[in-house]
Amino acid sequence: MRTLVIDCATAACSAALFEDDVLVGGTFEEIGRGHAERLVPIIAELPGKGRADRIVVSLGPGSFTGVRIGLAAARALGLAWQAEVLGYPTLALVAAMARAERPGPVTVAMTGGHGEWFVQEFAEDGHAQAPLLSLTPQDAARAAAHEYVAGSQADALVALRGYGAPRALLPDARRFLSLPPGPLDTTLAPLYGRAPDAKLPGTPG
Repeated sequence: MRTLVIDCATAACSAALFEDDVLVGGTFEEIGRGHAERLVPIIAELPGKGRADRIVVSLGPGSFTGVRIGLAAARALGLAWQAEVLGYPTLALVAAMARAERPGPVTVAMTGGHGEWFVQEFAEDGHAQAPLLSLTPQDAARAAAHEYVAGSQADALVALRGYGAPRALLPDARRFLSLPPGPLDTTLAPLYGRAPDAKLPGTPG
């Protein structure tokens, strides 16, 4: 079975193609912006133009635009190829990548919106051990539970907290097999990590 993995929820844009448990092609680029223009060409450069029996896509949290671009591409290709489409949390992949380099529990800290950071704790087995939070840098530094910190804000969190081992990482679709065993999400609901800024009329708060 071939699996196409798409991750463009952050400043990075990546896609990878797997034949069962073997990586047969993949590209990772840190582009900042321009995911809409770059994602399709990256997929088209894969063997067989990336065609797969299953598509797995990052659900976020991360860039609002990037998350939606990835989901839209995955859904469109799923329809065109009659392929199953599933999702995974971005921070779980970052945690898995970090644990592959240094086994053990890890705090993931990623750039969020409005000056906040997305923070989540992962246990030694790679599974989330606390809810995803969106916090100010100061609150994130206070909340971080583990010495080992990974993600785009790892260096900043460790510097702010005053101790720890940082590992700057962005999610890479080529590292998909690092994720711990567990069901992928069939809902395909974006994980935004924080409440929307706009509220409907009459909504409390």
